Amino acid sequence: MPQPLLPMKPNALNELFKNPKPIIAMIHLPPLPGAPRYSGMPMEDIIEYALRDAELLKSGGVDGLQVENIGDYPYLKPESIGHETSSILAVVAREVRKATGMPVGICCLANGVIPAIAACLASGGKWVRAAEWANAYIADEGFVEAVAHHALRYRSNLRAADIRVFADVQVKHGSHFIISDRPFEEQVADVEFFDADAVIVSGTRTGAETPLDRVVKAKQATSLPVLVGSGLNPRNAESLLKVADGAIVGSYMRRDGKFWNPVEIERVKELMSVVRRLR
Repeated sequence: MPQPLLPMKPNALNELFKNPKPIIAMIHLPPLPGAPRYSGMPMEDIIEYALRDAELLKSGGVDGLQVENIGDYPYLKPESIGHETSSILAVVAREVRKATGMPVGICCLANGVIPAIAACLASGGKWVRAAEWANAYIADEGFVEAVAHHALRYRSNLRAADIRVFADVQVKHGSHFIISDRPFEEQVADVEFFDADAVIVSGTRTGAETPLDRVVKAKQATSLPVLVGSGLNPRNAESLLKVADGAIVGSYMRRDGKFWNPVEIERVKELMSVVRRLR
């Protein structure tokens, strides 16, 4: 294991999940109020939509659930995200947690880590996903910069240190050329030095396979747990999870592998059967 860059802390995945190599499944929400594609769906129907998927994912054997406003495309930069979004994420996450009894986290797109921390606190969530925790990149929504320095102070002010941060390195949907003079391994180390709790490595887009060599490099560069952030499926799970410490899975578990479709229990069970053999 690489030498830690900060004083060692407990492994966040071991503290949050019962099983090794945990699989965190996505609760992909439909467009929410304020988003361009929102069609007027009542709040109760949004909650029921999330709960249907959550119960299927639980019955399929996943280890945790992450609620995300994926239907709100095109996404806003963090400073433009409205209070309505964090409020709805909080309400849905709380209902999902109460209904399933599972660990729940929140991802607020795009890079809305502070709104996600607020929603986690209100809902009893356990972690947030941060797209750009350290450094900066050119995302689909424009220039997006590090949020760690503000988010950690916000979390501290809320006395919410138990909310973990799972942070991407070279996150999908963007160009990282502006920091291309920094090796990938250094960028992984930056995330650890900025006090994240786990590192996420992804493919280029939602559902795109995460390159194995990136997972290997991340494991060699950090003492933190490393998660596969996209594209895990029954065909590549063995090779990726032999190296990674767990994964966040969304698209594969849905009909036709499309993020906007409902969960299909057969897909969930197929993937989790492979994962169980690896544990």
